[in-house]
Amino acid sequence: MVAIKLYKYLDFIGGLMMLHNSNLQFTNATQLNDPFDCHPALIDFSNVPEEACRVWPPEVIEELRSDSFRRTREQSWICSLSKIYDSILMWSYYSRHKGICVGIDMEKTRKYLSHMWGDIMIGCAEIEVQYRNIVEKPNYFRDAKDFYHYQLSTKAKEWAHEQEVRLFILNPYPGYMRLMPDQDDSKGPIDGKEVRAFPKIGGECFESVYLGVNIKTEERSKIIKVAKKRNPEIKIYQMEIDSKAFKLNAELIQ
Repeated sequence: MVAIKLYKYLDFIGGLMMLHNSNLQFTNATQLNDPFDCHPALIDFSNVPEEACRVWPPEVIEELRSDSFRRTREQSWICSLSKIYDSILMWSYYSRHKGICVGIDMEKTRKYLSHMWGDIMIGCAEIEVQYRNIVEKPNYFRDAKDFYHYQLSTKAKEWAHEQEVRLFILNPYPGYMRLMPDQDDSKGPIDGKEVRAFPKIGGECFESVYLGVNIKTEERSKIIKVAKKRNPEIKIYQMEIDSKAFKLNAELIQ
């Protein structure tokens, strides 16, 4: 089991909505910002053994095997969390340090994630992302490996600074699906893979909130207000620039 506390970096709107609605956001694997993420190309299906070709030629077997992993990618919704709250790069991704980072108590959260939110919910045992070079991809027909786990938890080494931990839902139930504020279905249906899943968790799961160095004063006040309403015991920190090193410090303000 990984760390008891994990962190979610968000822009102001995303953070405000997460705290206000008391939920976690899951995004379809095809919509993540890394085009390699959960891609079947992470696995080598090309070395088809002769014994597997009694009915179909190798190229057909290769296509059939890889196609099931393509479907897995399309059916998987992921919540990305981090083991750290003070990554300069991660803060930069979210509104140039104007967003927030929410500390989530996973021990308390697991009781909510133990319910079945879709066909499969892998939440009670969080999965740490493994960072590898793509040349290390395993042979589907020869290697003894959990290939679905490998597909959903493997990223390029360039992303190692994120120290990511993932939660998964496979085919989430429609009742947990919500459009984002910038999505408008009045002109026609929206691709289902663009819709997020939002399973509920309790306010006590939000252990802390870290405010970005450049967060606006009025937005800072709104975050503090909604965070305290959600969990009166929550700890509020202001991120500050360290004057002696390239790092961020967290100052407890509440």
